[in-house]
Amino acid sequence: MLDKDSWKEKEFSFFSHRKCEYFPCHDTEHPEDFNCLFCYCPLYALKDRCGGNFQYTKSGVKDCSGCSLPHKRKNYEYIMDKFKEIQEITKLGTAENK
Repeated sequence: MLDKDSWKEKEFSFFSHRKCEYFPCHDTEHPEDFNCLFCYCPLYALKDRCGGNFQYTKSGVKDCSGCSLPHKRKNYEYIMDKFKEIQEITKLGTAENK
């Protein structure tokens, strides 16, 4: 876990790729705070425990097109704290991996 606020204003916690042909890939009123660091959300595998604004399609696929959680500058710490859960579901022998 990160020390509280130690990541703020650090280069490693924010990246904005304004030249990307998809920028911004989600609606935002604050493009200056749109974080592209987690372009592909690392929380996707957490299913309904990710904390984002998602829904499931009729065929059961997770649709995150309405979610901007990983793209907000302020959510870096939240995402990093969730890696403990990601680590748990990727361990060999867990119920989800059988």
